[in-house]
Amino acid sequence: MTSRYRSTESADALPARANSSAPRRRTVVKAAAATAALAGPLAAALPARAAEDAPAFLHGVASGDPLPDGVLLWTRVTPTAEAIPGSGLGPDTEVEWVIAKDKALTAIVAKGSVTATAASDHTVKADVRGLEPATDYWFRFSAGGTDSPVARTRTAPAANASVANLRFGVVSCANWEAGYFSSYRHLAARGDLDAWLHLGDYIYEYGTGGYGTRGTVVRQHAPAHEILTLADYRTRHGKYKTDPDLQALHAKAPCIAIWDDHEIANDAWTGGAENHTEGTEGTWPTRQAVAKQAYFEWMPVRPAVAGTTYRRLRFGKLADLSLLDLRSFRSQQVSVGDGDVDDPDRTLTGRAQLDWLKAGLKASDTTWRLVGNSVMISPFAIGSLSADLLKPLAKLLGLPQEGLALNTDQWDGYTDDRRELLAHLRSNAIRNTVFLTGDIHMAWANDVPVDAGTYPLSASAATEFVVTSVTSDNLDDLVKVPEGTVSAIAAPIIKAANRHVHWVDTDRHGYGVLDITADRAQMDYYVLSDKTKQDATASWTRSYRTRTGTQKVERTYDPV
Repeated sequence: MTSRYRSTESADALPARANSSAPRRRTVVKAAAATAALAGPLAAALPARAAEDAPAFLHGVASGDPLPDGVLLWTRVTPTAEAIPGSGLGPDTEVEWVIAKDKALTAIVAKGSVTATAASDHTVKADVRGLEPATDYWFRFSAGGTDSPVARTRTAPAANASVANLRFGVVSCANWEAGYFSSYRHLAARGDLDAWLHLGDYIYEYGTGGYGTRGTVVRQHAPAHEILTLADYRTRHGKYKTDPDLQALHAKAPCIAIWDDHEIANDAWTGGAENHTEGTEGTWPTRQAVAKQAYFEWMPVRPAVAGTTYRRLRFGKLADLSLLDLRSFRSQQVSVGDGDVDDPDRTLTGRAQLDWLKAGLKASDTTWRLVGNSVMISPFAIGSLSADLLKPLAKLLGLPQEGLALNTDQWDGYTDDRRELLAHLRSNAIRNTVFLTGDIHMAWANDVPVDAGTYPLSASAATEFVVTSVTSDNLDDLVKVPEGTVSAIAAPIIKAANRHVHWVDTDRHGYGVLDITADRAQMDYYVLSDKTKQDATASWTRSYRTRTGTQKVERTYDPV
């Protein structure tokens, strides 16, 4: 395995550059006491288990960050009835694992054991090496005579292998209270994924009813209050991992994940967050640290340098994937219309991460350079919207309801970083860069212009596919109208003001499937029939691709 392929490949991260803007504060603090009792409501929410006090695997199994010779395996064991997530209770428990070339686990290729302790919330990871590239494997955990479900994973192709095709599921933004995770179920049912990418907002931090759910809490999360402490974040992760559709997807293919803000707090930056009140909700460094600790405990992700999620994976000669952390090093967001968006002393990525990204893109010898990107890089000007559309759009994007110009939580708020990155792509003739993005709860297919103001006369330096939310509210939810109603009006206006945007759907929920060959990278967009229904169906709605060497998006009329 070459050093180019290591899953954790980062320069030492530097502190974010200073920003003198005063931090924003919420008007009302909705969090209940962080020390609220955990056992009652959470124990009731856990899946049924045997009456005897024996170990159980109530949160499924998962794998992640595939390498040519290995993969990271994950589970959480509940050793005793009181050892629920976040409780800090339960004995040390030996957890054995096996990995084999067959589902019956007869052709075992590796095995081992890990001790699960309360110090890590009884989560365990096994970073298995010595495997064969581009190969399906099955694995299982065991403890105290109890076996976990058997799950499938897959290693990446050898670093120098010629790869004909790669296929990834792509998702983001899953608010438990807003609906069911049918997107995960439909991706799991495909059975053809090399891996699946989660581009951020795997969990949400709000208290019950505190975040958009079309005015209705479809199902209540735990704990009921806003999560603030290590126990809170562990409890919320544990609740998510009880979802059967999420468990099913984790059991079918390796996960490759980055965080966005809601794994910590809304609109997080290096010194705080919009959804954090210093003092009343503790200190920001403490809250950020415990949120990250719980994330790395509960996710099949290898921690990167300084506890970040930026790292790089390689899939033969066909593609590499640079995964970004756009929360840990960023300067504070500024107000819309503020000229500080162009300030070169402000940063979204941090100096070290931007240098790492530029160097990796330049050195790449793969056909495609994919970038896992939690917030949209394409410029987004609103233009003139009618009042009935302006208000919900502003609410969704966290913008003022008058004078809209851009979303400063995205790359639009950090234009110097964006200019530097796009200029680097152009000056070094780096082709076939595709940004894969979540966050905005809408589906987009964009060219990424060097100068949006003169596009299409200006060159396009890359392309971008943005997936909509799994459940989190978008425009039709905020207006409370049937799906498609708002998009039919807003999409043409957005496209007219942003000529690099080929398509935007402001209303629907679902997922993407990215299929890559040497000739093209294609995103197939799928939408759900009803996010509030457990048995929601999924249907293909659109496909866009970028052909090699073009740096532009075009519509194609059939899914792969």
